[in-house]
Amino acid sequence: MAFTEQHLTELFRQLPASDQLTLLAFGEFLASRGSSGAVVPVKEAVVIADPVVIERPPGESIVAALKRLSKTYPMLDKTKTLGATSDLVATNIMQGADPVEVIDQLEGIFRSLYEKLKSGDHE
Repeated sequence: MAFTEQHLTELFRQLPASDQLTLLAFGEFLASRGSSGAVVPVKEAVVIADPVVIERPPGESIVAALKRLSKTYPMLDKTKTLGATSDLVATNIMQGADPVEVIDQLEGIFRSLYEKLKSGDHE
């Protein structure tokens, strides 16, 4: 990678998300001008919202945790979250597992799905 590309990448990573989008828009503007004046098509930036911080209440049930996590991560596809959590919930409810441990695992699943979405891994 050329020094200028590396430097630009380092600067980009240091910026908050809103400024990254501004830098990206400016780069797309410059690219669209091109040296010949031809307009270059550019991709539209997708902004993924930050999770909504909702504290875990004491004594929370597994079902209540699922509702809270769905509200915390409204940007996640409900089908994917159901698929990723249903076996865990069913198994642990049937086995009488400690709800706190199950909720910890559910939070990890939701966080992982969110990180995949943020990174562009939509599979």
